[in-house]
Amino acid sequence: MSLPQQPVAAPVPGAERRVLLVAHTGRDDAREAARSFCAALTKHGIRVRLLAQEAADLAIRAEDFSPALEICEPDELSGRDCELALVVGGDGTILRAAEITHASGVPLLGINLGHVGFLAEAEYDDVETVIDAIVSRSYTTEDRLTIDVSVYREGELVMTTFALNEASVEKAARERMLEVVVEIDERPVSRWGCDGVVCATPTGSTAYNFSAGGPIVWPGVEALLMVPISAHALFARPMVVSPTSKLAVELLARTEGAGVLWCDGRRAVDLPPGARIEVRRGATPVRLVRLQEEKFADKLVAKFGLPVEGWRGAGERRRRANGDGDGDRDGAT
Repeated sequence: MSLPQQPVAAPVPGAERRVLLVAHTGRDDAREAARSFCAALTKHGIRVRLLAQEAADLAIRAEDFSPALEICEPDELSGRDCELALVVGGDGTILRAAEITHASGVPLLGINLGHVGFLAEAEYDDVETVIDAIVSRSYTTEDRLTIDVSVYREGELVMTTFALNEASVEKAARERMLEVVVEIDERPVSRWGCDGVVCATPTGSTAYNFSAGGPIVWPGVEALLMVPISAHALFARPMVVSPTSKLAVELLARTEGAGVLWCDGRRAVDLPPGARIEVRRGATPVRLVRLQEEKFADKLVAKFGLPVEGWRGAGERRRRANGDGDGDRDGAT
């Protein structure tokens, strides 16, 4: 299944173009790439907006590119009037950018400088290709399902947030196990003594969900996932449910251990015994930029280094019959 891709509308003649740049400034290669993007995009008449602390880390001043460079504080208005957010770093940086731009719905174009980089669209060596695609607007976008998360203590709503990858309930102390009861569609399903529970999206299925033993779900599948972490129970299997379902995890009042909720590994809230977490499909998706059509299976092979040598599928046989290639597939994308 492939996600519906949306073409980018042509710019209005004479309209100002603007790109938000978010970078992992703790890495030399990210700083170098960010400076290159600033220089190239402003040269093409595209304004670049930088977060204030990142501009300082990059030793870039607004007057260096005046008037084509803007400095702003990181808030929900950071992406306003931007056609996309260019993100230089790993998946963690892309998740940070998603947090900043979620309210404005700005699409994210990730340049991977991390280890796996499932969310990124391009690699470090693709800088020139990315610049050309932005300048010519030759890219598409696709929406990724998110989750909305609500936290209750003593029946009172104390926090609402969202996640692109997952919301994970985890034990706060290594030596204490959590006692939880889980619900789906307001019906109890099971009770577990466990290290935690992951509620994930298909996009997050290759992240914490994967490490916890959950299934890999193609991004185009509309579903929610619930996966126990090290549960001491006979029935403790990963579950894939309808995207319209409501998931809930409640810490039993008698549990000896406190918990903590993490959303995308970035936003946390303490969970005392009796706390309740509810997870629904998010009202606002995260939009990702795509530069080219790519099969998710090819991305899995490339990112995880899966062994596919010797594959002889129907398409490969046709290529061999036509004299295209040697018939072996190395999984590179």
